[in-house]
Amino acid sequence: MKNWKMREIVVMSVISVVFAVIYLLSTHASNIAAGFFGRMSYEPIYGIWFIVSVIAAYIIQKPGAALVSEIIAAFVECLLGNPSGPMVILIGIAQGIGAEAVFLATRWRIYTLPVLLLSGMGSSVTSFIYDLFVSGYSVLNPGLLTVMLLIRLVSGALLAGLLGKAISDALAYTGVLNGMALGKELKKKKKQVNQDAGI
Repeated sequence: MKNWKMREIVVMSVISVVFAVIYLLSTHASNIAAGFFGRMSYEPIYGIWFIVSVIAAYIIQKPGAALVSEIIAAFVECLLGNPSGPMVILIGIAQGIGAEAVFLATRWRIYTLPVLLLSGMGSSVTSFIYDLFVSGYSVLNPGLLTVMLLIRLVSGALLAGLLGKAISDALAYTGVLNGMALGKELKKKKKQVNQDAGI
């Protein structure tokens, strides 16, 4: 996190803590659903656990934002009493690596919607690999595994990528992110629009 400003670190930390609470609530809700409908019920909402990596990366636009934000969220979630205990930190690392890898592929220069969608899907892939080896998914039927992965990929794209962008853009339009990369980018766009309109 070299060359990070203190404000960026604070913003990322606050976002991570907020989503740690959301993650924990989602965990409890999904555990109840799984008790009634089985393991498959996790997959449609799995993307919600990747969203902080997309939001932090999109807002700050610096190397490490996706990975570190997921680790912070997982650590706080552990402290708040996640049923998985310290293992949730490993899960957070796996999820963060998937998202960070996509931004790495662009050299942390491109934060368009397709890239954000892919980052959510990247977390889907790495978290699924984690589940194969740690959560016992490897014993499941290959056909079922394929369906689960496809659902998780869609969930990652929509709940992390698309929703993450929507939340970030909404925050940027309020002006609270003016000091962040996303806020500065929005100000430039507004200025350009005004110039084009002759204002």
